[in-house]
Amino acid sequence: MARLPATNLELDAETESRLLRLAEARRRSAGVLMREAIEQYVEREERREQLRHDAAAALAEYQATGLHVTDDEADAWLARLEAGEDIEPPTPHT
Repeated sequence: MARLPATNLELDAETESRLLRLAEARRRSAGVLMREAIEQYVEREERREQLRHDAAAALAEYQATGLHVTDDEADAWLARLEAGEDIEPPTPHT
């Protein structure tokens, strides 16, 4: 896999000052905080992209089969899960 070249990240003065204060308070380098922030952003966006992919696949399956559960069925199932019951999800129907 290709590696990104080393980059210089220019921040506005206020953001840079805030970052430096936070780094000092945490006794960490600003670089470490920036790397952690980028890692968290990438992980969050990967999860978001997976959710979009899964939603598109679910819609395609519904359009192809017509199988679904109603809001009431889903709510009842989720309520039982929240109550600690280990139950199977409702059976999809047309």
